[in-house]
Amino acid sequence: MSQADVQEITIELPNEAATIQFGEDLALAVRAGDCIALDGDLGAGKSTTARALLRALADDPELEVPSPTFTLVQNYDLRLPVAHFDLYRLSDESELDELGFHDALTDGICLVEWPEKAGRSLPKSALSITFAFPPTRGRTITITGPEPKLARLQRVLDIRSFLDTHNLTSAKRRHLTGDASSRSYEHIYPAADAPRLVLMDAPKRPNGPPIRDGKPYSQLVHLAEDVRPFVAIDHMLRDKGFSAPAILAGDNDRGILLLEDLGGDGIINAERKPIAERYRASVACLAAIHDTDFDHRIQLEDGYVHQIPDFDRAAMKFEVELLLDWYLPHIRGGSEATAEERTDYLAIWDGLIDELADCERSIVLRDFHSPNIIWRAGETGHARVGLIDFQDAMIGPAAYDVVSLLQDARVTVERPLMDMLLNDYVAARTIRPTFDSALFKKSFAIMAAQRACKLNGLWVRLKKRDGKPGYMSHLPRTLWHLSVAFEHPALAPLRDWCTRAGIPPAESPT
Repeated sequence: MSQADVQEITIELPNEAATIQFGEDLALAVRAGDCIALDGDLGAGKSTTARALLRALADDPELEVPSPTFTLVQNYDLRLPVAHFDLYRLSDESELDELGFHDALTDGICLVEWPEKAGRSLPKSALSITFAFPPTRGRTITITGPEPKLARLQRVLDIRSFLDTHNLTSAKRRHLTGDASSRSYEHIYPAADAPRLVLMDAPKRPNGPPIRDGKPYSQLVHLAEDVRPFVAIDHMLRDKGFSAPAILAGDNDRGILLLEDLGGDGIINAERKPIAERYRASVACLAAIHDTDFDHRIQLEDGYVHQIPDFDRAAMKFEVELLLDWYLPHIRGGSEATAEERTDYLAIWDGLIDELADCERSIVLRDFHSPNIIWRAGETGHARVGLIDFQDAMIGPAAYDVVSLLQDARVTVERPLMDMLLNDYVAARTIRPTFDSALFKKSFAIMAAQRACKLNGLWVRLKKRDGKPGYMSHLPRTLWHLSVAFEHPALAPLRDWCTRAGIPPAESPT
């Protein structure tokens, strides 16, 4: 069934275990603002489903979930805040405001048993789950609601079907993470003592509107539109001896991959500070990657051929325009860049990109930074550095990934450590006589400025266009990264342009 065609979902639940599993899977489909109406007779499975959902959100099978029959509402501060309502004893729907019903939907979800008592106060966008006992054994549930929410749930159910076909029928699923794209990840716990796995949920990226030369944004900046580039890059990295996760099963057409779990340790500590030893090992791994020859064309067993795209002039310039289009209006109270400012800015970037003509080019994993590096303490050498999230890899200036690590967008790498890591990288690469350290440092500064200009605009766009203000916390850091890039003389024209545009120098956020 196509997600776009979902009108109603009917599921057979043969026993209590299936009802619990449905509640746990439902926890993967809910989002802040969702109202879930659970309708059915006493003993139909409403409370069992609610309890399973709450325990899955808490990732705690022993979480105490008392019935809210007498209190009318029970609140839970979980990954998503949940208000669990039992309206059986509600006298009048006007009492819902006193119970905080509508407030609960602003940043969390509402589970509502006996939803008919809510009357017209129940949101029209509610997902309605009706429990019934068919003549045969077990339960049947029918789910109705707005198409986007049904499609979201159908996706979760499709992944359950995928697991069923790979002998993981009883596997438990728990939310792992999501990112700024449409991808999300789950932890999969097989039965018995089998190792934990990771599931990548990456449906094919729908093409956005054409915004330049008939192409959407994803094509202009070479973002992967399905999972096949990930599969291709994964195989290539593993073939060269680097620690990318083994792909255990997959449905490339539906964008579902079952992966080896490389572990849960990262390269930052509990206070979100860099662990110097792990950063130094990561930069050594990156130097080894840049010393390795990779094919630019990768053919998979099913005949699919992935041509790693070039990080070309068009992509670089399109990304840096985010500073013009989003950051500049942000600091100017909405006023956009003038035509002259835009022309001068893009001409400066043409000159900077020309300066990269002789720089070393290699595979660019693109987001080689703390969220995407797994620390594997039980391994040795470069195998300690687990690599994930590389589906958007390109061929471009080798310095770009060094910038991603040393000028981590989400973690402040203080200047002494940044300089140490840069020296580590240069020392590792100078083993090759063809490595030009002066040329590398120039390309490092240019790519640092390119990445910072992109990110300073991206954070604002995520806030204003996409409703994700949390990313703005990174803005002071990436403005400082731009100031660090300006220390190289090649960046003098861009530094002067920023001064004229009213973008002041920034200091380290620490």
